[in-house]
Amino acid sequence: MKKIKKSIYEPLDNYEKQLIEDLKNNEFVSVPNLKAETKRYVSYFKNYVKNMPKKNKRIALRVANEDLEKIQEKAIRSGIPYQTLINSLIRQYANGRISINV
Repeated sequence: MKKIKKSIYEPLDNYEKQLIEDLKNNEFVSVPNLKAETKRYVSYFKNYVKNMPKKNKRIALRVANEDLEKIQEKAIRSGIPYQTLINSLIRQYANGRISINV
């Protein structure tokens, strides 16, 4: 029996399937004044980088897929990279600005 190769365009996960459905259903709209919006988000990023701590340490962390997908969705809605969002949450917790009941 011959093995069938998957198409490189086949969705890899539920998130990508949902994106394709949203595209088909015209759920996405053009951003009015795209240049101004892009400039605004670039300024957010530059401000973040400017205020970033000088010493960073890379870590490996296992996260449940569904939790990571939710974080990524929230990051997209916030207009920031998901890793930046996770880092911000860790920083806020470390500095006592947010608390978690464990």
